[in-house]
Amino acid sequence: MSRSVIAVYSGTFDPMTLGHEDVVYRATQMFDKVVVAVAAAHHKKTLFTLEERLAMAKEVTQDFGNVSVVPFSGLLCDFVHSQSARVIVRGLRSVTDYDYETQMAGMNRHLAPEIDTIFLHTSASVQHISSSLVREIASLGGKIEDLVSPCVLKALQGKHP
Repeated sequence: MSRSVIAVYSGTFDPMTLGHEDVVYRATQMFDKVVVAVAAAHHKKTLFTLEERLAMAKEVTQDFGNVSVVPFSGLLCDFVHSQSARVIVRGLRSVTDYDYETQMAGMNRHLAPEIDTIFLHTSASVQHISSSLVREIASLGGKIEDLVSPCVLKALQGKHP
């Protein structure tokens, strides 16, 4: 009996960067389906609306084939269950990410022991990219072409003409 393995990669994606794309693409090579879960992020002040972040994520991942992009709010474990997924994918850039993500993985494991979290180290070429740095550089008129996909670049330029 073969079983399809579904993984969830969640984030605010404000905006989605080449680092996020790297993690999504690599996850698509490991799992039958990857759900990119775009957080409503009610607790954060985002540059882009949820609808804008969903549209960018859909455009960026449209050629990956086994990816769906959906919004979510609430507990990630509940969302993972709603998608019939068994794995949470998290991207790591640094030791700082590792410390935070390990704590989150432990709590998710406490809440839902049947769900595993896997960590994917971002590729060296995109390890330095973060959404917050991209937003800051864009707001100051800096060069971000090498940090995001063309559709995200266009959206950022629309926010910072």
